[in-house]
Amino acid sequence: MEPAAQLVAALAASLRAQVIATHISWVLLGEEFAWKIKKPVRLPFVDYGSLAARRHCCEEEVRLNRRLAPTLYLGVSRITGDAQAPRLDGGAAPIEYAVRMRRFPAGALFSEQLAAGTLAAAQVDALAALLGDFHDRAPPAVPASGYGTAEGRRRVALAALEGASAMADPDETSRLRQWIATEAAALAPLWRSRLESGRVREGHGDLHLDNIVSLGSEVAAFDGIEFDAALRWIDVVDDLAFAVMDFAARGRPGFAFRLLNGWLDRTGDHAGVPALRFAAVYRALVRAQVECLRGPARAPAARRYLDAALSWTQPPQPGLIITHGLPGSGKTFQSQRLLEQRGAIRLRSDVERKRLFGLSMLEDSRARGLDLYTADATRRTYQHLQATARPLLAAGWPVILDAAFLRRDERAAAGALADELAVPFAILDCRAPPEVLRERLLARRGDASEADLAVLERLEALAEPLAPEEQSLVCPENS
Repeated sequence: MEPAAQLVAALAASLRAQVIATHISWVLLGEEFAWKIKKPVRLPFVDYGSLAARRHCCEEEVRLNRRLAPTLYLGVSRITGDAQAPRLDGGAAPIEYAVRMRRFPAGALFSEQLAAGTLAAAQVDALAALLGDFHDRAPPAVPASGYGTAEGRRRVALAALEGASAMADPDETSRLRQWIATEAAALAPLWRSRLESGRVREGHGDLHLDNIVSLGSEVAAFDGIEFDAALRWIDVVDDLAFAVMDFAARGRPGFAFRLLNGWLDRTGDHAGVPALRFAAVYRALVRAQVECLRGPARAPAARRYLDAALSWTQPPQPGLIITHGLPGSGKTFQSQRLLEQRGAIRLRSDVERKRLFGLSMLEDSRARGLDLYTADATRRTYQHLQATARPLLAAGWPVILDAAFLRRDERAAAGALADELAVPFAILDCRAPPEVLRERLLARRGDASEADLAVLERLEALAEPLAPEEQSLVCPENS
């Protein structure tokens, strides 16, 4: 047994810990704590060859992962003694280092809960909030950094395809290679713009569902990439895309689009959505490559991710759906169901209205002395919704505009946008009895909407019912 493996075995025995080995580390699982020891390896993507390098990477792992999992990462332990009788944090000179973590319960990973059918929508929403706030706070890369370039993105995607090619037939490999090249060329101006505007940031880098965990009522993301800065200094959409892709690959596309839309509500980063499919294809190929490296037993999982990559190259038909209804009529509830079914991007007037005034989605406008429901504020909001929807539709995404659309001219403007872009147009008509509308508004808590009874009465007075020709546009979901 080589000295490093001997040290790990001896330390695990003294701690009564289970050892889990990966290709670059050992993880020792005790009853309450866990320790991760870097393997002394030099590979094309990681260099843990020296003790100094392993110490640095342990320290970086703690620093980086405390951003999204502060209660899990406790620090770096010094391992002293010798390979036959190692000790944790002894007084002698260190012979090795380990990341010290708090253990979480078995079955707490998102991947495990998803497989067991116990992952709740509220946990997906909590993840969207966690990642949205994290990405908005993360430091941006300077344009001269070399991170997030079009050539770099094309190169790593093709490398991931090469690593996953054992699972693909020649036609699939050829189609994916051509798609990557074509999309990379088309997206180059957008990627350049996003780098210059500060949307390439120091992210997590490995946000698949095996690295996301439920901790009671909270969620955390752990095991972010510390060994290669280029893998974590990425566009925030690329970072998010890993989890979005993994939900879809594991058979839950509804959760994928719930996460995506929750993150967009938080960040307002709709400008990055046209690049999401490329990011999802790349992330699926990365996971296919990783599963291939794990050996023949993982072939079904590798094939699942390759199929996911292929599916992201085939977008659904774009289209524009608007909601119609008074406050409390269920527009957001119904549009949430629809976006999960259709894989759509939703723009909520309640959220975007606040964004126009510099408010976060749950911030109280009245505490700032603002009236968000004036005629001018409403006009600006609808203009913003259309302007934001246009590039999404042009990029091939189904879009839902969740707003009241009580006036015929508002609905006509949305229909004209759909006609201009030659995409289908439909109306999701939402209704409820007057007493139900009032009950819902009085009971509403913790929602982006601030419509109250006074706003309801104001809107009831100006509402124009759907004309006969508009009735023909009502979604089949209404029937």
